[in-house]
Amino acid sequence: MSQAQALENRASTVAEAARLFRERGVQGVSVADVMKAIGLTPGGFYKQFGSKETLVAEATIRAFEERGAYLAGLSEAHPDATTARKALLDEYLSPDHRDDPGTGCAAAGLASDIAKTDDDDMGPRETYADGVREFADWLSDTDREDGLAATATLVGAILLARATAGTDLSEDILAAARHSLEAQLS
Repeated sequence: MSQAQALENRASTVAEAARLFRERGVQGVSVADVMKAIGLTPGGFYKQFGSKETLVAEATIRAFEERGAYLAGLSEAHPDATTARKALLDEYLSPDHRDDPGTGCAAAGLASDIAKTDDDDMGPRETYADGVREFADWLSDTDREDGLAATATLVGAILLARATAGTDLSEDILAAARHSLEAQLS
């Protein structure tokens, strides 16, 4: 296998792991699951990564990079921060985002897994904290506290909406969060 092919396989593995971990949780996804999803056998995994923990760390970075690119795209597509933030609310607090965690927000999709990481291994927590911080900063470029409150509302709302999907309460949670945040982010 060429070095270029090895790099491409590694990138595919990380991207797929980022999706699967958000969708099913780290404990719900094996190395074999990730490799099967990209059409490779698990045999070469440990030459590339060494451990599942290494993959989790890289997948966390990748998931937050994807969200960061999405936010940058919103900023570029909209003339002002308020309009960009309203566009985020439309996407984030939607049934589509609720029902597709694999391509959704890293902060919501990885929260419970990162919370369960070993306290001695701060790498994943620091990566996660950096991603949450960047999301909060994007949400309020003038007041970190407002950005953190908005982030907590968004992440909490999507987690609760996912947990209650299929009930009227799920839709009510999305609508209530939107109503609260529209006033705050204007």
